[in-house]
Amino acid sequence: MPQRHSKNNNDLAFFTYDEKRKLGYGTQKERLGKDSIKPFDACCLCLKPFIDPMSCQKGHVFCKECILECLLAQKKDIQRKLAAHELQKKQEKDEEKEKLMLQKARELDAFDQQNHGAVPQYSDRNHSQDKPGFHGANSVKVTSYEEEALRTMKAFWLPSATPDAPVKVDAPSTSTVCPEGKEKLKLKSLFPVYFTEDTSETKSSSSLDKTYICPSCKVTLTNTLSLVALSSCGHVFCKKCSDKFMAVDKVCLVCTKGCKERNLVNLGKGGTGFAGHGDHLMATEFKHLGSGSGLGLVRPAEKS
Repeated sequence: MPQRHSKNNNDLAFFTYDEKRKLGYGTQKERLGKDSIKPFDACCLCLKPFIDPMSCQKGHVFCKECILECLLAQKKDIQRKLAAHELQKKQEKDEEKEKLMLQKARELDAFDQQNHGAVPQYSDRNHSQDKPGFHGANSVKVTSYEEEALRTMKAFWLPSATPDAPVKVDAPSTSTVCPEGKEKLKLKSLFPVYFTEDTSETKSSSSLDKTYICPSCKVTLTNTLSLVALSSCGHVFCKKCSDKFMAVDKVCLVCTKGCKERNLVNLGKGGTGFAGHGDHLMATEFKHLGSGSGLGLVRPAEKS
């Protein structure tokens, strides 16, 4: 049986829907699976099982070494941007002073020429007479008319007439941000997190991987559970035990340390691959041209 004519008709002056799909043109969507989403016991930076975990007030968990290196790198980058901004301000101030001095020199020369008929002679880097550019057929130096034409003409293909494009350095923010949530983050706002490891004999003999449990109900912590950490002491519980005991008794069940409502921090969930889990599991990507052509301009992938 012959195929559909619409898929074989490729001599049209425009792309058909099937051709766009084959070229990867437009918005491509793909559903994310479990392997594409970080588990709950992995660092948000190195994506490995965390070592000495620390959490921010938004529930993002990092390795202690990873988050300290990240904040230190951000501070060095802020210092570099501040130095570049200060240098730019100094250069702008010097240029403004030089313009004022040249303006005063021109006014004095114009006054002197008007009263005494003298020819002004002053050094101006922007109006230098021996500047390379258009020259007359028999002239050696550029005349004032040609120099003015060079400054005003829009011949971008000439090196002498190419306009300058100074790069403006904006004043950078002096605050470090969380690499996961992009909110402001300070080192003192981080708190250590302590997971209760399952040390039962059946678990230790069956697997070498670490398994964590809730210290209250002894339920194994997985990606499907919502976890809550206490910023006052760092112990981690499941959401049910937190709402049932800590929110009512205002005390930690492990160390009996007092806590308040603001000390309950919801940790980031792990990925399960199910849409009902509450994660954004659809990744979209827009391409101007097909991925097979090698000329595609791809926007960053977004999750929706």
